[in-house]
Formats: sequence, C-alpha cells, structure tokens
Amino acid sequence: MRDLTPAGRFWNKVVKGPRPDDCWLWTGAVSDDGYGRFTLNADGRTQAVRPHRFAFHLVHEVPLNAFGDLMHRCDVPLCVRVTTGLDTHLEPGTNRENMADRRSKRRDANGSMFRWRGLSRDLFVDRSRLLRDEVRVYGWSREERIRALIAGADPDAPTLF
Repeated sequence: MRDLTPAGRFWNKVVKGPRPDDCWLWTGAVSDDGYGRFTLNADGRTQAVRPHRFAFHLVHEVPLNAFGDLMHRCDVPLCVRVTTGLDTHLEPGTNRENMADRRSKRRDANGSMFRWRGLSRDLFVDRSRLLRDEVRVYGWSREERIRALIAGADPDAPTLF
C-alpha cells in the first residue's frame, strides 16, 4: 500500500546515491529557477515548498517556518540530503552566509546577477531537469552520466581520448 502522508509522498520522490557521501536527488517537480518543488495540501490550502527545506523539516522535526536559509554544501540544487550527522549536505545559514558561499565558489559574477557554474538561468534550469529526468528514469544505474550532470558537464559531449 502506498504511503500517502506528506512524508511518504516526499521520500517516494527521492533517489539516494550508492556511495555514503552521494547526494539524495529530488525526482519530483522542478521550478523555473532549477530548484525542486513539493506540494503540501492541508486545511483546503495548497502550499509549494522547496524539497530540501521539507527534508530539513522532517529530519530535524522543526516547523517549516522555524528556520532561515539552507546552504547546499554540495551545490546541487536538487539535493535533499539532510542528516543529523556530519554527512549532511544541507545546513542552516544566513542569507549573507549563503551569498558569501555563492561568491566564494564563483557561482555568480558580481554577487547580484544569477550565474551558476557560468550558466544562465535557463541553462541552469535545463541542467536540473536533465539531472532529475536521468535519475527518475534510470536511478543511479548510469552513475557516470549523473556525476557529469552534477558537475555541470554535458554527459553526451565527446571526449578527446
């Protein structure tokens, strides 16, 4: 029988990588900014939340509005790997810390314009959806393709050697 609780619906859309430090990738909806989207329905209302925020809420048992920004250590927008240990990929941070992290990793040209690994917003969204679709269809069985997509490379590009 399918688990129709919000937590059950959520975890049904997560595929965990085979290695202990791999990302747990969201395979549900992807917004037009390249991050995931998860829908909650309660009290006759529909609320869209970021999957990585919902994962943090579930794992740490805190209300969704009880914490601020979350920073992806792995820099993978579809990653929802939240644990209570050192192997977590998401940790709380302030907006200022998040922007400083973004600049230090050279994911934006000047601190205000949207860039991720040199990609425009449209290409960024396309990469997220390609990664989501790959994992949705094949799981982690084509690991080299997934790692290339996570790294921001085109897995179909010819190699020199």
